[in-house]
Amino acid sequence: MGKKDLIQYVEDNLVEKHDFPKFSPGDTITVRYKIREGNKERIQAFRGTVLQIRGDGVNKNFTIRKVSSGIGIERIFPITSPFIESIQINKRGSVRRSRIFFLRGRTGKSARIKEKRV
Repeated sequence: MGKKDLIQYVEDNLVEKHDFPKFSPGDTITVRYKIREGNKERIQAFRGTVLQIRGDGVNKNFTIRKVSSGIGIERIFPITSPFIESIQINKRGSVRRSRIFFLRGRTGKSARIKEKRV
């Protein structure tokens, strides 16, 4: 067994697989994730626009951006994180790029994303 085969074996057998819906950059999603504070655990929702999806397989992660009280907040979630409870798609966005970082400098109407017609 080569090094790559061994890594692939570990990824296939030991990493927990989630059944999340397919989403893409421009979509507005809600990620419900567990937060542990001391010995208490609670679930918090983070709703925002997907800016990018990076990596592949176990190393896949995605960046979400939301604006709260006029301040932009971005958070990166690993797709294989055991703390993610669910992902819900709220809106499908129609964008031409796979990384939509131009939203960072925009506010108001120019920060809107067209909704994809289904």
